[in-house]
Amino acid sequence: MTADIEATRDVIDIITGGWRAQALYTAVRLGIPDRVEAGCGTPARLARETGADEEGVRRLMRLLVAMGVFEGDGAAGYRGTRVSRTLLDGPHSLRDMCLLHGEDYYTAWGHAHHAISTAGSGFEAAFGRPFYDHLGRDPVTARRFQNTLNAGNMFFPQVPEVFDFSDRTVVDVGGGGGDLLAVILGAAPKAEGTFFDRDHMLPAARDHLEAAVGLDRVRLVGGDMFEGVPQGGDVYILCRMLARWEDDAVVALFAECRDAMADASSRVLVLDRFVEDEDPTVLPSLWDLHLLMTTGGAHRTLGGLTALLERAGLYVERTAGLPMETTAVIAAPRTPEPVGGG
Repeated sequence: MTADIEATRDVIDIITGGWRAQALYTAVRLGIPDRVEAGCGTPARLARETGADEEGVRRLMRLLVAMGVFEGDGAAGYRGTRVSRTLLDGPHSLRDMCLLHGEDYYTAWGHAHHAISTAGSGFEAAFGRPFYDHLGRDPVTARRFQNTLNAGNMFFPQVPEVFDFSDRTVVDVGGGGGDLLAVILGAAPKAEGTFFDRDHMLPAARDHLEAAVGLDRVRLVGGDMFEGVPQGGDVYILCRMLARWEDDAVVALFAECRDAMADASSRVLVLDRFVEDEDPTVLPSLWDLHLLMTTGGAHRTLGGLTALLERAGLYVERTAGLPMETTAVIAAPRTPEPVGGG
């Protein structure tokens, strides 16, 4: 039997993916991208500044050059690339994402067999407690997680391109750091916004929104979304926050939004990735499995989300594509009768 060289290479590329990720993580942990950008470009200087072994640094950098993270060589010196510059310390950096994935998430994925065999969280198997409980006890990981979410916001500027927020009252449910609402209000100067999340999320969101658009057009409300959402909104946004909840809870949330709508012209806007069993693509499928490893959650199919919306008295009016295989789902109330809450 003749070996299939191409298939063998494909398998090797897949099974060594973790090695590549850990090489990149190690470089970030040592601060190498920032040091190279500052002109520290030889293995000897990098070793001195990081406290690492010079030969170890040389071998690490050889691989990272081959991967396209850096350019150059040990003799002439290394240079940064557009890839390494995404890892520089500062706003919108992928640095914390790399650290979170290289440490906590990498450990959780070490329990993939357990998670897939039991449909339970690999993170909980590794750390002995649920992911969000861990964040509450570990401020370093919590900060990295929030920065990782912020770094994944690259599709936010395109949201106002797929939905007209002009003269609307926008309610961002589970608004996180306030980034999405700030982008929307910045793009629609006559719109007004309500930021809605747990009380402990309000201070940071207030600071961000005040700096980005001012607070004269923003109302900040704290509360539990399953106990009710702010009334009178024209648009209710649910961004990347449904995967951890069971179907009945999501239906209840959709119904809360529908009952709170200002009138029949109001809409629910869901922003998320969706998986498909037929002709799947890698990114949504990978992120779906990652949810199992971390929280025990799952991405839904678009058909599955549609069914939940319909159970709540809503229907999908249209969908629109966004970067990073994200989809905007615009849902309208099923009936034209008044739907405003009391």
